[in-house]
Amino acid sequence: MLVRLGSISLRRSSVASSRRVASKTQTPFQWRENRCRNIFTSVAVRSNDKEGSAADAQLVTVHWVQKDGTRVTTREKEGMHLLDVAHKNNIDLEGACEGSLACSTCHVIVSDPAVYESLPEPTDEENDMLDLAFGLTETSRLGCQIKLTKELEGMEVQLPAATRNMAVDGYKPKPH
Repeated sequence: MLVRLGSISLRRSSVASSRRVASKTQTPFQWRENRCRNIFTSVAVRSNDKEGSAADAQLVTVHWVQKDGTRVTTREKEGMHLLDVAHKNNIDLEGACEGSLACSTCHVIVSDPAVYESLPEPTDEENDMLDLAFGLTETSRLGCQIKLTKELEGMEVQLPAATRNMAVDGYKPKPH
């Protein structure tokens, strides 16, 4: 069974389905216990896997300028966030809060002002986090808030020279 929740799909594992009891004589406690077991044994499936309509998504090219000036080009499916693209392609974009809009470590600089203007307006929460970012510019955004669209095809993104991680200086969490 596949259930879609935004950009994440949940696939119920066969173990969870086999444990389900369809008896009408269950007590409310037994039903709740079985229901919780089914939920917690589900397996997360990323929407960029080849599942249904996700395989039909168009690829978008993004050019990255790293801290040392080297360029990396990535092609990923429309709908992914820049932070996820960076992690998937081993680009040094931290994302300490894992995209929950609680830090500024996924700060990126959109090179082309016209592309920056085509992006949705940053929220107040994103602007608050950007105020904490190192090397803030007029075209700065958080990578966790930029979703790839076909209009962004060929965009260039620069990584700032440094980031400010409030949790542990120099620590870089590994993406899940």
